Amino acid sequence: MAVGLSDELKKYLDDARAFATVATVMPDGRPHLTVVWIKRDGDDLLFSTTVDRQQGRNIARDPRVTVLINPPENPYVYAEVRGDATVTPDSDGELLNELSVKYTGQDYATFNPASVNDGERVVVRVTPVRVTGRF
Repeated sequence: MAVGLSDELKKYLDDARAFATVATVMPDGRPHLTVVWIKRDGDDLLFSTTVDRQQGRNIARDPRVTVLINPPENPYVYAEVRGDATVTPDSDGELLNELSVKYTGQDYATFNPASVNDGERVVVRVTPVRVTGRF
């Protein structure tokens, strides 16, 4: 059953350049952590990756993820969002460009010219099943 994000967390995600740490499950059961740009859509969290990156491969095999949001300016405040991930194609890079403009002020191709060599781009949607923390 999906759960909601607090109003304070929603505001932070909407207004700040909130970096998040995403934990996925490696084939041997160990965690794999990646820092991502993130946005919310209702109570869901969205980020971009490629199908050939470790986190993309992990999510394709096991959709359980945890997202940690911990503002650097207030390290005693955090939210841990546990959820299930679904993946959809992002062939035009719409989400990636939206996030890149928010976080860097540039479209992604300008910010990272080497991205022409990236694998197939996907949107990861995390639907929360549990939210804990001090947010």
